Amino acid sequence: MLKAGLRLLSVICLATAAGAAGAATCSNNGAGFPAWLQAFKSEAVAAGISPQTVSGALDGLSYAPDVIQKDRAQSVFAQNFLQFSDRMVAKYRMQKGAQLIKSNAKTFARIDKDYGVPAPVIVAFWGLETDFGANLGDLPTLRSLATLAYDCRRPDLFRDQLLAALTIIERGDLTAAEMKGPWAGELGQVQFLATHYRDFAVDYDGDGKRDLLHSTPDVLASAAALLVHEGWRRGEPWLTEVKVPANMDWSQSDLSIRKTVAEWQSLGVTAAPGSTLGPAGLPAALILPMGRNGPAFLGYANFDVYLEWNQSFVYALTAAYYATRLAGAPPVSRGGKVDALSFKQVQELQRLLAQRGHPVGKADGMIGSGTRAAVRAAQLELGLPPDAYPDMALLTALRGG
Repeated sequence: MLKAGLRLLSVICLATAAGAAGAATCSNNGAGFPAWLQAFKSEAVAAGISPQTVSGALDGLSYAPDVIQKDRAQSVFAQNFLQFSDRMVAKYRMQKGAQLIKSNAKTFARIDKDYGVPAPVIVAFWGLETDFGANLGDLPTLRSLATLAYDCRRPDLFRDQLLAALTIIERGDLTAAEMKGPWAGELGQVQFLATHYRDFAVDYDGDGKRDLLHSTPDVLASAAALLVHEGWRRGEPWLTEVKVPANMDWSQSDLSIRKTVAEWQSLGVTAAPGSTLGPAGLPAALILPMGRNGPAFLGYANFDVYLEWNQSFVYALTAAYYATRLAGAPPVSRGGKVDALSFKQVQELQRLLAQRGHPVGKADGMIGSGTRAAVRAAQLELGLPPDAYPDMALLTALRGG
């Protein structure tokens, strides 16, 4: 299982007003938790949850200081694409994924007909999220969600998740005792947010419950349903490894720049050995996760769905790459020598970029879209290849003023 909360905390929450429970005094300890919980129970009943469900799920719930400690101590997701994909697309995940595609062939055929999402796409998420259901987490979900809903940092986000968890119990999909997972409250074999579980879980085995803990058909179809909701396009590719000419205009390598496959071909972009380009008229973005000297891909509209699932670019690209491998693509070409900056070096680079007039927000050591945009701008100013990848050449140039 990935670091708990990575996906959940990447969600942009459009929360409603917190109501009575949200108005309760909040602090960094549990002193006010009992009073807050009582207020929340009333709010949950007012939202349509039965008093019996609310009482059965929340009575006796205690504040979880260990959850707050985990929330405060989140480590930075700082691995580059090759580091992360080497670890996550391991040999056993390839073998197990292929085996599960074969053993669930009838279910996947039905899902392909109903949703248009290929088996390798679903299995890749299944493997990355929980090792195909082997690592679901063991913390009581309701206690985690209640603690985080009470906490000052993101109360509206977790209040909505807690209400959704109560709805899942109310309709009989899971019991409160069954709800266990990582510290941030994700549920099931594909680690759904409770709101996603409530809205997109599917009873695909026909037993009357949407069971994402135990039912493989429910798990697989629910993942497909969420992907379709996020924009998955039936019959279209998601990612192709490519070879890029040395004289490429590197400023074109950006997710916001879309050209048709035919246009990329006219610029010298070709399919890597063992890979196949999408249809000539299909728009795609050139993706260079580690700059001009590293791996190269074309990402199509379906790749955007991966970023909806998880806004971490490295996670999304790894999941998409893993799916291509399960679909028959060869291992990625590692490219040439790539300078990988350390966490502290990235922080230094971010500070230097800001001093040069390219704000990146907080110097947090994370290479997000803001840092990449600032890197490209600085590369253009300094006469360096504008591939938006922060390397030692750029850091050295910035140090020199």
